[in-house]
Parts: sequence; C-alpha cells; structure tokens
Amino acid sequence: MQMMLKFHMDVEAGNAAVKDGRLEKVLGATFERFKPEAAYFTAVDKGRGGYIFFDLRDPSDIPALCEPFFHELNADVELAPVMTPDDVRAGIAKAFPK
Repeated sequence: MQMMLKFHMDVEAGNAAVKDGRLEKVLGATFERFKPEAAYFTAVDKGRGGYIFFDLRDPSDIPALCEPFFHELNADVELAPVMTPDDVRAGIAKAFPK
C-alpha cells in the first residue's frame, strides 16, 4: 500500500540531530530499507520536517519505520495511505458503479 510518512521535529531537537549526524543516519537507514519513491523536506509546524512516500508491504514494518524517528529524532510522525490519480478513479468507480 502506498503510504506517506510526515515527520516533524521542533527546532531544538532538529538542530541537535543535524549537528550530531542523527538526522542523516535515520534518513539514510529509512531510505535504504524502504526505498521511497519520493521524499521532500521543508518547514513543518514551525520546525524541521518532511514527507516520505513509500510502499508499505507489511503493516508489521510500521514500528521499524517509525521508532527511529521517535527515539533518535524526538519527532512527531503521522502515517497516511495515499493514492495516485488512477487509484482515485478506480476507487470512485467501485464506490459508484454504473
């Protein structure tokens, strides 16, 4: 299932994670393991953050994905399923069959 992970770190936690290399370590390990199709980084809720789009093959992978963000970065994390335009069209066709 295609998923979006949104993460946010407050400024102090983000500064510390950048300075000591934890941010690069967590992101590198996440990218290596989950092979995201896209990742974008920006200011989120008045702090550092980003959006990572990936395929969640098994729900049991959620702790392996999220725990490093919690433990290493003191980050807030949200997960949400996402759809492509084709997925939306197919879903609407199923919801409202002709």
